[in-house]
Amino acid sequence: MSIVEANATTMQEKFLKRPFMLKHKLADHPLFELARLVELAKSLPRDRIEYNSGKVACRRETRGRAEDRHAGRRCDPHHRDGKRMMVIKFVNEDPAYNELLKAFVEEANALAGRKPGDYSDLQGFIFVSSANSTTPFHLDAEENILIQLKGDKFVRTFDNSDRRLISEEAMEISPSKHRNQHYEDWYETRATMHALKPGDAVHMPYMVPHWVSTGGCYSISMAMTWKTPEVLRLNKIRLMNGTLRRFGLPQKPPGVAPMRDALKVAAHDAMRAMIDPLRKSEAARRLLRGLIYGRKANYYYETKPKQAGT
Repeated sequence: MSIVEANATTMQEKFLKRPFMLKHKLADHPLFELARLVELAKSLPRDRIEYNSGKVACRRETRGRAEDRHAGRRCDPHHRDGKRMMVIKFVNEDPAYNELLKAFVEEANALAGRKPGDYSDLQGFIFVSSANSTTPFHLDAEENILIQLKGDKFVRTFDNSDRRLISEEAMEISPSKHRNQHYEDWYETRATMHALKPGDAVHMPYMVPHWVSTGGCYSISMAMTWKTPEVLRLNKIRLMNGTLRRFGLPQKPPGVAPMRDALKVAAHDAMRAMIDPLRKSEAARRLLRGLIYGRKANYYYETKPKQAGT
């Protein structure tokens, strides 16, 4: 049975290029019931769970007209007393969620006319957010389809080629850097609003800046992410650039010096071949992040569930 609903022409024209909305059939799937999500969270290592305050905003509390229409909707009161968000990371490590992720992304790629399996590093991130909470302005270094499962969510996307919004330095990758980006009020004039209800989804290609808010009820959504061969290459270069900058050696953006880019890709692959076998345990992952990128790379260990709404 099909779980993705999208116009084939739109998929082929915009997939991996520009943000657009589509539909899905997973809103009532048992894997996304709260009780099942609690079970999932308990089964994963501590560094797979992240708690954040939902009180933050992009310089101000901003609510679009679409949000105002839904703010008065009745909702379970147990999810309204405090703005907070829990992220269950790498749910692909659970076989049931991984199977669903693969089915969805394979179907989306097929509708876009891409070859089967023309991607790697498939991952899933489930967001459980309270009413009227905000995820600040940020970007993600992978291809992404965000599916809405419970409640309303409002996603503003921006042009990822506009360096007035996001600089090349800000696009560099480092575990010690927070994903949130600097935001100015005038950016909002460049935003495209995507209002999501259960059954809706939005595709956000590689490095598309965006910020997100929820409606008057708690929200459950899942980001399905993956990487194409080109994204993998760009990320290797940007990770090397971010690492070298940390040691006082700023670098040129990808594409400016192709030979140097090739050397960075080779160096990245050589280091990963040595490090990856050491990353099998949570303790080793935490130690390696701290040694290479500093204590801030393990920032989420400092946030406890009881502090999430503060």
